[in-house]
Amino acid sequence: MSLIRRSNVFDPFSLDFFDPFEGFPFGSGNSGSGSLVPRTSSDTAAFAGARIDWKETPEAHVFKADVPGLKKEEVKVEVEDGNILQISGERNKEQEEKTDTWHRVERSSGKFLRRFRLPENAKAEQVKASMENGVLTVTVPKVEAKKPEVKSIQISG
Repeated sequence: MSLIRRSNVFDPFSLDFFDPFEGFPFGSGNSGSGSLVPRTSSDTAAFAGARIDWKETPEAHVFKADVPGLKKEEVKVEVEDGNILQISGERNKEQEEKTDTWHRVERSSGKFLRRFRLPENAKAEQVKASMENGVLTVTVPKVEAKKPEVKSIQISG
C-alpha cells in the first residue's frame, strides 16, 4: 500500500469516475485503445464500485473500504491538491489454464477508484492507512477546534 501526495486533480467537480456507458456491450472506448470494441467482463466488473464508509469522530475522519482478496501493495491511498483523498486499486483476473473448465465466474476483478473532498478541518498531511482482514482503514486527523475563551468580568458596584 502506498501513500502518495499529488497536485493534479482530473476534475474537481466530480470526485468519482463515472462512465455513463459502463455495462453496455460497447462502452465509451476508455479501455485504452480508443476504439469502440466490446468490453470483457473484467472491464465492467462490479468491483469497480468499491464500497467505502466515511465517519467523523471528534478526533478524525475515518474511511473504511472493503477490499477482500487484495494485498496492501495492490491498494493506493493518495492526497491530491492537499484536500482530495483518493483510494484506488486493482484485482487481477485469475489466470486461466487451457485445460480448465469454468462453471461459474462470480468474483469480480478490475480497477476501482474513489475520491473524496476533505473538509477544511482535515490534516491531510497526516493521513494514516492500514489494512486488516480485507478492510482498508484510512484515518485523517482533524485540526483541533479552538475552544472559545471565557473571560471572567468583575462586576462593579
